[in-house]
Amino acid sequence: MKIAHLNIYQYDLPVKNGPYTMSYGEIFSLDTTLVKLVTDTGVVGWGETCPLGPVYAEAHAKGARAALLEMAPGLIGTEVLPLSVHRQMDNLLHGHNYAKAAIDIAVFDALGKSLGLRVADLLGGAAMDRVPSYYAIGIETPDNAGRIAAAKRAEGYPRLQLKVGAHSPEVDVEVIRKVWEAIKGSGMRLAIDANRGWSTRDAMYISRSCADIPFVLEQPCSTNDELRQLRPLLHHPLYIDESSYDVNTVISAAGSGLVDGFGLKLTRLGGLQPMTTVRDICAARNLPHSCDDAWGGDILAAACTHLGATVRPDLLEGVWLAAPYIDGHYCGESGLEVVGGHIDLPKGPGLGITPDEALFGDPVAAF
Repeated sequence: MKIAHLNIYQYDLPVKNGPYTMSYGEIFSLDTTLVKLVTDTGVVGWGETCPLGPVYAEAHAKGARAALLEMAPGLIGTEVLPLSVHRQMDNLLHGHNYAKAAIDIAVFDALGKSLGLRVADLLGGAAMDRVPSYYAIGIETPDNAGRIAAAKRAEGYPRLQLKVGAHSPEVDVEVIRKVWEAIKGSGMRLAIDANRGWSTRDAMYISRSCADIPFVLEQPCSTNDELRQLRPLLHHPLYIDESSYDVNTVISAAGSGLVDGFGLKLTRLGGLQPMTTVRDICAARNLPHSCDDAWGGDILAAACTHLGATVRPDLLEGVWLAAPYIDGHYCGESGLEVVGGHIDLPKGPGLGITPDEALFGDPVAAF
């Protein structure tokens, strides 16, 4: 079974009741890129990549489409097998993992459909069919953050992530304490995520000021050099997210003892094939991690959920979905939702979802 056709689409994902605010700015809508892969046997697979704007990481939506346009002609005729496709993509273009991830996901979707297997089965087998999620509270005032935390506790989320870094460190401490007041005694886990928004000075101040509150500190500073200096001075476990650029940096961070866990992004690492490698590295080192993406629609949501279902349950920090923040689905009733803080693993072959192709309009390019 070989790749016969590739169509590339652009689609906007509006933020519900926007903006969603992080340390570096406000998000009103996201520009997502979708790939339709058609095999020479007629099987269709779908993939997606959705960079979180142009300044969150070394990725942006127009760059994703440019990279796909560069690779697509050379992928026609390639066997629909994950390693074969990754090797061919690497022969065609250096880097640009976030664009390659869209092809990777489409390959797994098509392969699963052709074999009658879920993507989770292709990745080694699901350890659970109801996958825990977590809710990310954006930049908020202390009182608003506390109210949201209480509501998400009531909904059944097992974990919260709190965005910080846009206020002064003193206000961030107030926000953290309000959230902790709302969830204390519930068993909910808490992650404080600065998205690289703090200096080492601010990270130390906040960790010391909140030494009595159990949380993990996620990506407080921008570089691994800063984190290496910070690590022995913290009162909290340290996770990295944005600075886990690829499989090699994950190996280095895990092997050197730099981190206690990861916030992992599917498209940053290049898709499901490299993410399974990272999953197994984390299992070998007993390092907890999430299975997320920075943003994205139903296709990315399904891909992250399938991968999350295969993670050793005691190491899974949850699968974050953009669905609660997006106004609508492009897969109709088959779009994934978080219910009771968990996500039901789709049951059909491949990703188990079918996008409404008519919503996307004409493809940006077709090969």
